[in-house]
Amino acid sequence: MREYNTAVVGATGAVGQEMIKILEERNFPIKKIKLLASKRSAGKRLKFKDKDVIVEELTPDSFKDVDIALFSIGAEISKKFAPIAVKSKTVVVDNSSAWRMDPEVPLVVPEVNPLALEKHKGIIANPNCSTIQMVVVLKPLHDAAKVKRIVVSSYQSVSGWGREAMEQLRQETEEIMNKRESGKVGKWESETAKQVLPYQIAFNVIPQIDDFIESGYTKEEMKMVNETRKIMEDDSIRITATCVRVPVYIGHSEAINIETERKLTAKKAKEILSKTPGVVVIDDPKESKYPIPIDAAGKDETFVGRIREDESIPNGLNLWVVSDNLRKGAALNTIQIAELLIKKNLI
Repeated sequence: MREYNTAVVGATGAVGQEMIKILEERNFPIKKIKLLASKRSAGKRLKFKDKDVIVEELTPDSFKDVDIALFSIGAEISKKFAPIAVKSKTVVVDNSSAWRMDPEVPLVVPEVNPLALEKHKGIIANPNCSTIQMVVVLKPLHDAAKVKRIVVSSYQSVSGWGREAMEQLRQETEEIMNKRESGKVGKWESETAKQVLPYQIAFNVIPQIDDFIESGYTKEEMKMVNETRKIMEDDSIRITATCVRVPVYIGHSEAINIETERKLTAKKAKEILSKTPGVVVIDDPKESKYPIPIDAAGKDETFVGRIREDESIPNGLNLWVVSDNLRKGAALNTIQIAELLIKKNLI
């Protein structure tokens, strides 16, 4: 079996480190691995298959002899370096928002639209984490009954923002619990936590992810709208989203309401989803069994439960969807794309 020179770009970040771990877990056919990051992180040592690998600074010369590069860096850096990599005959799978809505770049979830990969011109975009878990569940229902409208509220963990947000939650929680006075509730001003989120996140929720746009929606919410239509290849689907940051370390949750063109019972939906690759149904209300992020953390699958018919409309369903945003929402989906490229001889 052929092996590939593989680069992880943004190797020291939360998603980059998850990529390294998953490459090892899945025995990805690597000939040589190159770990790339900013100048600040260059020289660090990270483990891969029990060996120390020195992190190198990302430069225009980094992609010589690299077959495939897995990017987990900011959009602006990706816009600069992805074309450079392609000129070096490297295939790029990018995890930022830089290329997702580019009509020339496939936006891929392997379980949903694998054929889109065949049109790639050197760059493949990995969708937003909240979009991935939603479309994995909704695509088979769309195929069965045609989804007309989606109303989604997401409850997204701090790891979606990065390591600094995870540290903010940890420091705030620790400080609040250490200082807590009996019976006192309310807002606490941390003396030590570096605030990267707009407000205190410990014991709180923040109804803002990414910047607001003129319409009053956030960029994150519009990512879910636009990316879902592109991946499902159906611009007629009406979608509205509200994205909320919650004090959870890993695992995004979504309350999804759909309206379908044809009647789809909860029983039939469960039957379809139970047979869907990458999806696990956990739905036993009598035993209070349903997906929760603490159980999804570290898992590859997308979990769905609370499947019930919407009694307010003739053809409606409610679903609760949970997934590890660092794995299926980012690193795992990126590597699955790379695996599919190899399987289809597209690299």
